[in-house]
Amino acid sequence: MSSHSSDASPESGNLAPIPKIRDGVVLVTGAAGYIGGRLVPELLTRGYRVRAMVRRDSPEYHARWPRAEIAVADALDERMEDLEKALEGVDTAFYLLHSLFLGLKKFEAADIKAAINFRKAAQKKNVRRIIYLGGLGDIRSPLSSHLRSRMEVAEELKRGPIPVTILRAGVIIGSGSSSYEIIQHLVRRLEVIFMPSLAKNRCQPIAVRDVIKYLVGTLEVPETTGGHFDIGGADVLTYEEMLRVLSQTLQKRRIFIYLPFLGLRVFAYLASLLTPVPAPITKCLMEGLKNEVVCQENRIKEYVPFEPLPYKDAVVLALGREEQDQVRTRWSDAYPPAHGLAVKLHEMETGPCYSARYSLMTGKSAASLFGSLCNIGGKEGWFENNWLWRMRGMIDRILGGVGTSRGRRSYGGLMINDVIDFWRIEDLREDQRLLLRAEMKLPGKAWLEFSIEEVDASRRLSLLAHYDAEGFWGKAYWYACLPFHHFIFKDLLAAIEKRS
Repeated sequence: MSSHSSDASPESGNLAPIPKIRDGVVLVTGAAGYIGGRLVPELLTRGYRVRAMVRRDSPEYHARWPRAEIAVADALDERMEDLEKALEGVDTAFYLLHSLFLGLKKFEAADIKAAINFRKAAQKKNVRRIIYLGGLGDIRSPLSSHLRSRMEVAEELKRGPIPVTILRAGVIIGSGSSSYEIIQHLVRRLEVIFMPSLAKNRCQPIAVRDVIKYLVGTLEVPETTGGHFDIGGADVLTYEEMLRVLSQTLQKRRIFIYLPFLGLRVFAYLASLLTPVPAPITKCLMEGLKNEVVCQENRIKEYVPFEPLPYKDAVVLALGREEQDQVRTRWSDAYPPAHGLAVKLHEMETGPCYSARYSLMTGKSAASLFGSLCNIGGKEGWFENNWLWRMRGMIDRILGGVGTSRGRRSYGGLMINDVIDFWRIEDLREDQRLLLRAEMKLPGKAWLEFSIEEVDASRRLSLLAHYDAEGFWGKAYWYACLPFHHFIFKDLLAAIEKRS
């Protein structure tokens, strides 16, 4: 069910002709993230030797980018051994790391620490050049903590002898981007949209494909080395105008009412309950409403000359990608931030504390059962028990978790590390097994394991619930839920079999 069978790039567009390729490796940090996951295939398509840096290895990365090297390193690791290994032989490094998903209280310190470690390791390994994607904002006015942190990271990277090219972008619009999904879901779900007064501030949104063009363009134009450039789309709009344009594009009539007393924190929290994007991300992004996020200069066009897309065109392209089920990367790929380091089921020395199995026999084919199984979650919901899953997801979202509204990247194809509501795919074997790891707020660790086995002329469709409790409350949670599992999981298996 994988939807990434090659490393062909979806962002090629009208970039300049492919230049003569320099010797040496191009390192993409944050390769598992939203921008990095789109930049890697673009560079591969253009003939570069690419090394994709991720925090933990996974078969999914090798399948997505078969011609790329995979380097496992964490820039927050003080030992820097893996980081130095990842930078060995690197000519140019794209620095796409940020800790926004940690939330307002933690991400600034983590961002600076990662930048310091990266700068030291890159200097030790004689990296020739660093390209950094930062945040756009008027430095003449007080900046949000998010934008201020982006600028502090840029200054930290520049403290060393390696020249740093800095690109500063504002709101990025594209299928799967957090900003786009917040805007889209507010417009789709609300007839009346209450706005804070700061929504009258202006911004210059940019299409994700234009961000990729600028990143590749600065790599291929030596004159941009050491420079700093603002990048933006063709339009300057208020945040309200962005919502209005999207509502018109979707042909939905919406009423906008300003509430001067509506604070950003409250607005961000309410928005997080109505959109797939959790509160920690929404709060950080919404805090940027206090700033004008508009390009102060356009020198980048002297070196990378192309016409960036208008906002409406970027929205139409994003909607088209969704309708075609061709979303390449999504904000949820990197959220929660520590998901890549989570303990896997097969890594547990003694196995989980508790397990429960539910099964049914059927004459339907393994392929048909597996296809139905892979439709769970997202728009399809959880079949007959959908209301129970949604209730559990709402509770999780109120507690600050990911919730069921996180949805899915794709409805026609799945791959390891994909998100399905508050689960993440840990293992995927065609027509045999789907293993989901819980990322909801729990007093323990949980997995759902679906399997399909051949038994004589029939198939056994099974669901195993695994749970590793943490302390008294973890055990209490398992026993409290156990009576409901029989009904929920039996019905879920029956619905999967029925719809196959």
